[in-house]
Amino acid sequence: MTAEGLEPIETATVEELRALQLERLRWSVRHAYENVPHYRAASDKAGTHPDDIRALSDLSRLPLTGKDDLRTNYPFGMFAVPRERIARIHASSGTTGRPTIVGYTSDDLETWASVVARSIRAAGGRPGHRLHNAYGYGLFTGGLGLHAGAEKLGCTVVPVSGGMTERQVRLIEDLRPDVISVTPSYMLVLIEEMERQGIDPRSTSLSIGIFGAEPWTNGMRREMEERLGVHAVDIYGLSEVMGPGVAQECVETKDGPHIWEDHFYPEIIDPVTGEALPDGRKGELVLTSLTKQAMPVLRYRTRDLTRLLPGTARPMRRMDRISGRTDDMIILRGVNLFPTQIEELLFTTAELAPHFQCVLTRSGVLDELTVRVERRETATITSAATAGEHVRRLVKSTIGVSVRVEVVAPGSIERSAGKMRRIVDERPPRH
Repeated sequence: MTAEGLEPIETATVEELRALQLERLRWSVRHAYENVPHYRAASDKAGTHPDDIRALSDLSRLPLTGKDDLRTNYPFGMFAVPRERIARIHASSGTTGRPTIVGYTSDDLETWASVVARSIRAAGGRPGHRLHNAYGYGLFTGGLGLHAGAEKLGCTVVPVSGGMTERQVRLIEDLRPDVISVTPSYMLVLIEEMERQGIDPRSTSLSIGIFGAEPWTNGMRREMEERLGVHAVDIYGLSEVMGPGVAQECVETKDGPHIWEDHFYPEIIDPVTGEALPDGRKGELVLTSLTKQAMPVLRYRTRDLTRLLPGTARPMRRMDRISGRTDDMIILRGVNLFPTQIEELLFTTAELAPHFQCVLTRSGVLDELTVRVERRETATITSAATAGEHVRRLVKSTIGVSVRVEVVAPGSIERSAGKMRRIVDERPPRH
């Protein structure tokens, strides 16, 4: 760390960063090719050899990697080091099939802790701060990932994990943490519990909220900052690439997460054709690891839809706020719709709460969508119904599709201690 607390790479020139990336990219591609049979076979089939990577733009010559590739090689087929060198294993939830297994060497764990420490500092955290970590521990990367990074930065960690909402609020009151790391949807649950207990959320010791693990909007940021009195900043990551700490929003700008490009090289592709797109164009984020030993990933499809923007607070490029995921996209009568679009519209009215679900049903041969949303405690049934009609018209005029809006009583939508289930598919299977 420099005297100002930043690592030298955080103040490097773009030219210095690109030179480091190329050196590391050539190592990572060769490491994967020589040690992972899947990458060797895929590269040979594409007619590309590690020696062909002479410039960063040559990366696009390599084939893309998807989650199905990881599942096909379950559990250890994507590892690039002997199993006795694996210091830790994490896994995805496996809700849509086999889980994806991720391995780390001791050096990988050190790198991971370093980028998370860098992320917490970029969010405003400092050595000596107390950090209340409400991400889930265990096979999910969130809890242990934030924990190790916070300790490396010099924070005092309160490893609460998810759940036990009433106890979480008591610990925040008693231990007076400066920082909280949690999913944004569960932060709303904690705010509600504070209010239920008669605690003004703005009166707590919290000054920084590091929110991630699910897409959230600027409307949600305003909600958090106004109700909780914190700086709300976005952290980004995914298990297959490392975990949290792949990218982090800087508190001084709050203009999208900076990707830590000295460890992860980003691209944007057309999600349909796979064609690489220039910076500034919206598409699917693809990431390549530059320093991972145990399980390198080459051109991994994240399924997250965003665009790359120039660096501001740091020389690394920024991700625009994620507009949705290709696997969360709802196609309703030929129109593409994402839950984040609905969330943004809900924040245009004061009567409706940010607790909602998109419920898909089928009438005859046509799919239908009902946005089920809670009214706020302060709203009357009549004013909330009027607000629901306003949102219905907004969806039609801005997204171009007709939906129903069902306004329900406060507390009616299921709560989660982790990621919120935004899409509920009640359609019968097609025969």
